[in-house]
Amino acid sequence: MGTFLDRLVILFLLLSSASNVFGNICTSRGVTTCRQCLSVHPSCAWCSLKEYGRGGSGVSRCDLKQNLLDGGCEAAAVEFPSSSLTVQEDAPLSDKASGTADDVTQIKPQKLHMTLRPGDAKHFTVSVKQAEDYPVDLYYLMDLSYSMNDDLVRLRTLGNELAATMGRTTSNLRMGFGAFVDKPMAPYMFTASEAVIQNPCHEIQRTCLAQFGYKNVLSLTEQVGRFTEEVEKQQVSRNRDSPEGGFDAVMQAVVCKEKIGWRPDASHLLVFTTDAKTHIALDGRIAGIVNPNDGLCHLDSNNNYDKSTVLDYPSLGLMNDKISENNINLIFAVTQFVVPLYKNYSQLIPGTTVGTLSEDSGNVIQLIKEAYEKIRSKVELELVGVPEELSLSFNATCLNGEVIHGLKSCSGLKIGDTVSFSVEARLRGCPKEKSHTFTIKPRGFKDSLEITVDFACGCNCEAQAEADSPFCNQGNGTYECGVCQCHQGRLGPHCECAEGDYSLSDDVNCIPKPESPVCNARGDCVCGQCSCHSNEFGQVWGKYCECDDFNCLRFKGQLCSDHGKCNCGFCQCDSGWKGENCNCSTRTDTCMSSFGLLCSGRGQCVCGVCECTQPGAYGATCEKCPTCPDSCTIKKDCVECKHFKRGKLAEDSSCSRICRDEIDLVDELVFHSKNAVNCTYKDENDCVERFQYYEDESGKSILFVVKEPDCPKGPDILVVLMAVAGAILLLGLVGLLIWKLLVTIHDRREFAKFEEERAKAKWDTGNNPLYKGATSTFTNVTYRGN
Repeated sequence: MGTFLDRLVILFLLLSSASNVFGNICTSRGVTTCRQCLSVHPSCAWCSLKEYGRGGSGVSRCDLKQNLLDGGCEAAAVEFPSSSLTVQEDAPLSDKASGTADDVTQIKPQKLHMTLRPGDAKHFTVSVKQAEDYPVDLYYLMDLSYSMNDDLVRLRTLGNELAATMGRTTSNLRMGFGAFVDKPMAPYMFTASEAVIQNPCHEIQRTCLAQFGYKNVLSLTEQVGRFTEEVEKQQVSRNRDSPEGGFDAVMQAVVCKEKIGWRPDASHLLVFTTDAKTHIALDGRIAGIVNPNDGLCHLDSNNNYDKSTVLDYPSLGLMNDKISENNINLIFAVTQFVVPLYKNYSQLIPGTTVGTLSEDSGNVIQLIKEAYEKIRSKVELELVGVPEELSLSFNATCLNGEVIHGLKSCSGLKIGDTVSFSVEARLRGCPKEKSHTFTIKPRGFKDSLEITVDFACGCNCEAQAEADSPFCNQGNGTYECGVCQCHQGRLGPHCECAEGDYSLSDDVNCIPKPESPVCNARGDCVCGQCSCHSNEFGQVWGKYCECDDFNCLRFKGQLCSDHGKCNCGFCQCDSGWKGENCNCSTRTDTCMSSFGLLCSGRGQCVCGVCECTQPGAYGATCEKCPTCPDSCTIKKDCVECKHFKRGKLAEDSSCSRICRDEIDLVDELVFHSKNAVNCTYKDENDCVERFQYYEDESGKSILFVVKEPDCPKGPDILVVLMAVAGAILLLGLVGLLIWKLLVTIHDRREFAKFEEERAKAKWDTGNNPLYKGATSTFTNVTYRGN
C-alpha cells in the first residue's frame, strides 16, 4: 500500500510540475552543467558568470536568454549558440546538356553549411530538374548460357536499331557489352572430361564456349557500330544448374568503373538480360566458397572476372550499396517465367526497373526505351551518410504545385520539369563528432547536395575549465562555466559537503509539501538540497527529484514509441510524429496508392496507415474493393481530364498526379488481351464516349480513346411538324371512330330493348254486357253464293 501511495504522490508532483515544464522547460530539468543546459531545449541559455545568482534562492543558471540578462548576467557570459543555415554553392539549374555534362546542373543548391543545436531544426528547399539531351552510357549485360542462343542471334540484328533508338533520346551515347554464365567450377559446370570442360555442348553434339563467370567484351564507346561487331563474334556456353551467376557480373560491371568506362557525368544504364534465376549470397558454399564478396573490381588484363571461384556471390544489400554509390540504373530485362522473382529483387534494390523480355529478345529495344523513359519520369531523393542523431523529413512539391507531405519522390515527370522538396533537418542528440558531412542526391544522378553540419552541443566556456579549483572548497572540484563540478563524494554549490554529512534541519528544504517524503523518496537531502538517486532506467532530476526521463507512456514496450524524448512524464515527439506516446506518424506517403491517390480515394490516412471508409474496401492503401466502382468508372475521369480537359480532376488540378496513363487516340477499339477492358459512358453532352483501358505485362497502362464520340443527331423541324400534325389528325380520326362506335352500340342496345318490350306486350279483348251491336244477322235463304 505504501508503494502505491508513493506512486500517487510522485504522479501528483509530475502533474503539478507540468505547467512549469512547458512554461519554462529550461529551469525544470535541474541541470548542473552548461552542456546539459543546451541539450534541454533550443531556447535555453547558460550564464557562466561566477557571481550570478548569489544570495538569490531558486535562481537557475539555465534559463531563457532574456531571463538571464534580466537577472543580471552579462551578455558576454551568456552561452547561447544558435542554429544557422548558409548556402555556400547555388548554381542555377540547367535546361539542356550541351555536348557534355560537365557544366550541367540538375540539383539546386549544391552545397550547404548548417549549425544545429540539440532539438533545433532548420529548413531548406532542394530543387531538381532533369536536363534535356543528357549523356547516356548503356552497358548491355547478357546471359550467354545455352538457353539464350536464339536471343544472341536476334541481338546481332538489333545492335544498330538499338543505337538509333537511344540516339533519339540523347546526342551523346556510349554503348558497351558484357557476358556471363556462372562460376567455372563444380557443381555449377560439367566436369565429366577435359573435352566436356572445353566444350560443354560436347554431349549434345554442338560446339560452344567453355564456361566462364563474367567477361567485359566491349567497354563503353562512342563507336556504337562496334557493339554489333562484338555481338556477332559471341558464342553461347553451357552450365549445369538452372540458376546463373548474373549477380557476380552485375557487381563487376558496377564497380569496375575504369574498365567498363562509366563516365561520371552521364546517366548509367545497366541492362541485365536473362531467362533464368540467379545465384545469390551464400550459394557459393555448396562449392566450398566461404569468402564473402568484397564489392571490389577483379577484372584481369583480359577483362575476365578472375575471382569467380574465390569469392561468393554478392548479397542484395551489397549490390544496393554499390549501385547507389556508382549511380547505376539497373534494368532487369527477363523472360515471363522469372519476372515475379526479379520484381521481388527490384523491391530490395531501389531504382531498379523490370521488363518482360520476349522469348528471342525481339522486344528488347522497346523494353529499354520504356525503362529509360520510366527512369527519367521519376525523381527520388536518397540520403548518403546521414548520422543517426540527425532526423530528416521531406515534403514534395511535384506537378501543378501540389504539396505531398512525407514524400521524397515525384513521378509522372517529363524532361525539363522542375520539382522541389522541402527538407527539415532536426538534431535529436549530440554525436561524438563535432561536425559531419552527408549528401542528398536524386537516385541515379551524379549531381548531389553536400551538407556539412556543425553540432552546437558544447559551450565556449568549457575551454577555460579549471581543475581542482580553489573556488571549489580548496580543490574539491573543477570550476567550469561558473559552477563547480564536484569530485566523487562531494556535494554542494562549492563542493563544501561530503556525502556522509547529515543534518535533520536540512530535510525541511528537501520536502516539497507537508507529509511528503524527503526528495519524493527518490533522493537524499544533502546540504539542504536533494541529491537524486541514480536509476538504472534513466536520469532523475528536479529540486525535489520529481522529474525523470523514463516514466512516460510506452507503445509496444518502447518509451515514447522510440520516436521522442521523455521529459518529466511527458513525451516530446520528434519531427514527423505526434500523439501522447509519439506513436502516430504524420507521414502520408505510406498511404499513397500506386496511382497517386491517398488511400486510393477510399479512406483516410491516420498515423501513416490507411483507414478504409468505403464499404468493402481493404488493403494497405484500400486498393482492393470488389464492391467499389470498376476500372471503367475510375478511368472515365482520367479520359475526361486528359483528353477532353474537363471534369473534376481537371478542375482541382490533380489530373497529372492521379492519371499516369498514356492517351492513345484511335478510330476503332481493338481488343488487345485479357488485360484490356472496353468501356463506354455518356458525357455531359449526352454523347457516348468509348475507350479501352489496357495494362501490359510491365504494369504500364494505356487508354485507347475513340476519336469521334457517338452523339445524337439534332431534330428535323419539318419532320417534327408533320409528325405532330399527323398525330393530331390521327388522334381526331380515332376519336371520331370511337364516338361512332359508342353511338352505334348505344342505339343497338336501345333497339334491342324496344324489341324485347314489344314482344312481351299482350292485347286482350273484353265483352261488355251492355254493349249491343248496331245490326242483327239474318240468314238469306235465297243466297246461293253467286
